[in-house]
Amino acid sequence: MYKLFLVEDDSGIAEAIATQAAMWNYELYRAENYQDIMAEFSKEAPQLVLLDITLPFFNGYHWCTQIRKVSQVPILFISSAGDNMNIVMAMNMGADDFLVKPFDFSVMMAKIQALLRRSYDFAGSLPVMEHNGVMLHTGEQVVLYGEERLELSKNEYRILLCLMENRGQVVSREKLMQRLWETDCFVDENTLSVNVNRLRKKLEGIGVKNFIATKFGEGYQI
Repeated sequence: MYKLFLVEDDSGIAEAIATQAAMWNYELYRAENYQDIMAEFSKEAPQLVLLDITLPFFNGYHWCTQIRKVSQVPILFISSAGDNMNIVMAMNMGADDFLVKPFDFSVMMAKIQALLRRSYDFAGSLPVMEHNGVMLHTGEQVVLYGEERLELSKNEYRILLCLMENRGQVVSREKLMQRLWETDCFVDENTLSVNVNRLRKKLEGIGVKNFIATKFGEGYQI
């Protein structure tokens, strides 16, 4: 199920969009803290953002710019400011599409579906994976946690990706070693332990503690 992140302070419009999203089996999270949209964005890790221009504290252009610093998630502006200047500005800030209020909800859903299809169906997998606030960007092979950004080595990335793909489940050491063998590097038990410990220390360095649990005799789990 795709998750949509709605940044819209008009409760009537927000509720109507939420109803439509539910009808199409999309999960929708409505922004609550308009002073810190990025904290909610990082926590929820949505696959698409619906963003108004006129908002409390900071406008939609500001948040579009902030999102683009850390993510290529598709952004659909929804605004009554539908003149050419605002549309051009939104696109230049990194938006993928623009929908002028008032709009037909069937058109909105068609645009959402098109953006999701272009962004994910051909990619084969989601570009962002999230667990307990930790975001793994599969394209850039980096971790984001709050305002922190962490570069990963090839082996560290493959370990974390495998754990993210199986979050909530124990991943055996054998399975992790098989994943690392895909790099054409020889990996033994000791090499795996070294890489897992290095990954843990890196995560702790950006404030992520006790993220990877050791299940003795079984493997690792997040």
